[in-house]
Parts: sequence; structure tokens; C-alpha cells
Amino acid sequence: MAESLAFMNGSLVPQSEASLAFNDAGFVFGATVTDLCRTFRHRLYRWHDHLARFRESCHAMAVHPPFTDETITVQAHELVQCNTKLIDTNQDLALVLFATPGPIGYYLGGSVDVEVCPTLGMHTFPLPFARYRPWIQEGVSLITPKVRQIPGASIPLHTKHRSRLHYWLAGQEVGTNHQALLLDLTEHVTETASANFLIVKDGTVISPPLDSILPGVSLKVVTELCDRLGIPLVHRPISLEDCYQADEALLTCTTYSLACVRGINGQVLTRFEPVFRRLVEAWSAEVGVNIHEQFLG
Repeated sequence: MAESLAFMNGSLVPQSEASLAFNDAGFVFGATVTDLCRTFRHRLYRWHDHLARFRESCHAMAVHPPFTDETITVQAHELVQCNTKLIDTNQDLALVLFATPGPIGYYLGGSVDVEVCPTLGMHTFPLPFARYRPWIQEGVSLITPKVRQIPGASIPLHTKHRSRLHYWLAGQEVGTNHQALLLDLTEHVTETASANFLIVKDGTVISPPLDSILPGVSLKVVTELCDRLGIPLVHRPISLEDCYQADEALLTCTTYSLACVRGINGQVLTRFEPVFRRLVEAWSAEVGVNIHEQFLG
């Protein structure tokens, strides 16, 4: 049976053979920069936006993989071309790229001064339509856990990374039937582990301030669609009371594009209202496929 390929430090290898050394800083320190892009109709969507954010995150985290954007782009498209041969025409892929500072010599008793090469990898997996199907059909239930968002003074919020233990703990707290919506230290709403959060009030889309969240590529898409459709969009702090009084609440992320929020902390919200429907229609027109029909099968 054919196996998916992965890219590791300049080479395409069978995914089962791709590995990181156990003294890699990605494990030892959780120092892993990452990004995730998806395909629509087997073509990478907004790749250059994802790659630009990846580069910005690498710079902020002092991780400098020795590959040009052109090389990474060529390898990403080749990887997708190879791995889409293993899926049905109605399926699509997620592509993950990541970089770490590389192995730490002294962690194995070696010299502190040994120069190491950063690690760069890419791999794909079929988008798990079944996982997200209930979210598309019924909406997402959110709970705000005790765990708070890490302050930007500790880890820059505009970077996408794998130091995500706080999200793991938040997920354990809220359980498998809900998604964790994190508050910051001022008790304002930020985001979930994988999606930006938005509310709609009186026809205006409201997002948390960009300096309090990871500015998602999908949030950028929503911003562009709102501008195109004449829907006002503002950035300001959002309280839980604002959420409870909202006309709509939405999640936006790379994998499923848009989903309605059906409730927060047990309080039921209105779902599938006009702004959500207009955004879904416009997004579908942009990519040439109904962004939700794929998930509904």
C-alpha cells in the first residue's frame, strides 16, 4: 500500500521514516514554530499568507531554517501533488510545516559550543471531515476554563508555535464535548486552540484586538470578505457579557473555515444567522467549492 511522503531537512521521505532526535529543542524546550495550510480541490489555499506568518514566527522565536521561501514553496507543492494521489477527489489535505532550533548537543553530554542546524519539516494528512461534521451541522459549544491565555509579554501572541500545554490543560478541563475559549488576564475573550473567535452585534462583526490573539489567516479572509460585502468589522475587547448578548458568534480557522457557536458556558446562542450565511456563501465562491458540503458528505 502506498504511503504518504513527508519533507525533512531537504528530502522527501516516507512519512513513517520521518523523525526528530529526542534531544531536539522542539522536544526539550517545546521550541517549535509551526503553521498549517489546507487545500481546496487539491490546491493549497492562501499558501503565501501561511508561509509569511511562518517566517514571521521563526524570526520572533529565533529559529532560522536554512531554506528559502522558494525552496519551501516548491517542496510544499510537490508534497501535496504526491500525497493527493492517495486520497479521493472529494477529499482535501492539511499541510503542516514546522521548524525547531535543532538538536541540543549538551542534552546528550556533548559540547555546549557545537553548532547545530535547525530542523525543518512538512507533512500532510487528510482533513478529518467526520471530526468537524457536528460543528458544521449543530454549531460548537464553548466553555471558558480556568486556564488563561499566556500573556504576550511571555510568548509573543502573533507567533504560531507548539508550546501549547495551556491549551491541553484547558481541553482537559472542559472535556471532549466542548471547546475551550480562553480568557486573558483581564477577563476578555481571546481565542480557542485552533480558531479565532468573532461575535456579531447589530450587523457588525467584532473581533478581539489583534494584539491579544494570533492573527489567523482565516481571520484575514473574513476581514476581506466583510470589506467586499460591506459588513462592518471592528477590533475591540470582548467580554463574556458581550458574547451572551451577541446576535451571532463564529469561529474561523483553516480547517473548516467557519462554524457557528451554539452556546458559551451553557448559555444558548442564536445560530446560522444572516452574517454567517453571507460569509459562507462568499467564501465558497472564492474557493470554488461549498466550504461546508465537504464536511457533510
